Amino acid sequence: MTQSPITSAYIPSTVSSKGQVTLPAEVRRYLGVDRNDKIAFSITPKGDVLLTRFPTLAELKGSLGTLPKNLSWKEVRAIAREDHVEEVMREG
Repeated sequence: MTQSPITSAYIPSTVSSKGQVTLPAEVRRYLGVDRNDKIAFSITPKGDVLLTRFPTLAELKGSLGTLPKNLSWKEVRAIAREDHVEEVMREG
């Protein structure tokens, strides 16, 4: 994804009566978002609101590496249960 240069520090948009905001075309191009893409808002400790684009599953494929072997659903559930028990024990 190639990001276009920013042409404006502030890009205005209006909040509708339903609380919806239209992302201006310049912002959509910059983020690389299109119809039905997912975005996220996050609030920083300083109080700034950040808008980011969620990566697609295709973009995430392989980002976590690979398992040494394929696991069955039963093995995956057993590992998840073990992890959950450990988490509960840590929390007290």
